Parts: sequence; structure tokens; C-alpha cells
Amino acid sequence: MRNSMLNAQTPGQARRPAVCRSSARDVSQTAQVSNRRTVFAQLAAVAALVSLQPSAALAAGGLPVEEVKVLCDAACVSSLESIEMVTLPSGLQYRDLTVGKGPLPPKGYQVIVDYVAMTPNGRVFESSIQLGTPYTIRVGSGQVIPGLDEGIRTMRPGGLRRLYVPGPLSFPKILKAAAGRPSVPAASPTVWDVALRYIPGLEDDEDILSL
Repeated sequence: MRNSMLNAQTPGQARRPAVCRSSARDVSQTAQVSNRRTVFAQLAAVAALVSLQPSAALAAGGLPVEEVKVLCDAACVSSLESIEMVTLPSGLQYRDLTVGKGPLPPKGYQVIVDYVAMTPNGRVFESSIQLGTPYTIRVGSGQVIPGLDEGIRTMRPGGLRRLYVPGPLSFPKILKAAAGRPSVPAASPTVWDVALRYIPGLEDDEDILSL
């Protein structure tokens, strides 16, 4: 019976078993589908690469795709050299970009500020602007680094100041790098743009600046 099944074919004609013919056909069709899918995938990859080129260029430059929020924009930075630099006995230096009005913050009072903290080469390592929330500081309490505290104490509400904080008045310990943030060595100079928004308890409601 087995021999008759194997030999049930036209004399002189060599035929493949049906299962083999079916497998060969399926393999051929599968290969064609795979080739088409490969071509489509390659075309899609090329299209994606072209559409993403501007974003990739920004990423390579270390900049986010969205606009970076700052207190001192490009025009402000370009005018820095024309603004008088004030140097205090402690070594702290500052430039008043905008002079505020109203009272100076007394020691022990809270102040509401926005700030952008940078390394001397301009790399931002902390920013209330990016977080979207102003920061509350109690002046003279040691809550912040000495240079920032000293710089705020001679500001008035509505003022904007760039502080150049020397190493001894900066961070006593290293700030380790984190995602999107460079490390800041211990006792290294830092630069701060600070906007004093208002002083709770010393200003009437109508004088409070919008945040």
C-alpha cells in the first residue's frame, strides 16, 4: 500500500509530494510579503528621519524643542555690559536689570521670587520659571546660599537682578548632576537671575505684581 501511494503518478513524470509543493508556494509568498514589508519600513524610516531633522538638530545642541523660559532674554543679555556692575565687600557682584519700587525686605520677612540659576558658562541647573512656581524665601534665615540671600536683601519689589556669586558664597557641597542638569562643584561660582515679585505683609493687594 505504501509503495502504491508513492508510485501513484504518471509514468515518466517526476512529481513533488503535494505537501512539498504547498510549502514551496507558501515560502515564496511569504518571502514576497516580507520583501514588501521591508520596503515599506525603509520608506517610513526615511520619512520619519526627514520630519525629525529639526528636532534632532536642537537635541544635538543641547536645547529642548520648546522655547526655554528665562528672566533675561537675548536682548537683555546683549545689554549686560552696558549696565553698571556693583561689587560688595563680601565679593558678591550684581547688575540691576530692572530697579524695583517699594520697601527693602527686612530680615526675617518672606519674599516671593522667581530665579534662574546658572553655571558661569550659562548652563541652567535650577529654575523656578521652568517649574512654573515662584519660590518663597525667608530673608536672613540661612534658607538659601549666602550670596543669594545677600543679593535679595537690597532688592525692591518688581526688581530684576543678575547676581554673580563667588565660590565662598555659593554651595558648600557639590550638586550632583541629574537629568537635564549639570553638576555644580562645591564652592564654585554661580550666576543667578532673580526677580523679586513681592513681599507679603509689606505691600497692599493692589501693589502685588502678577506672577
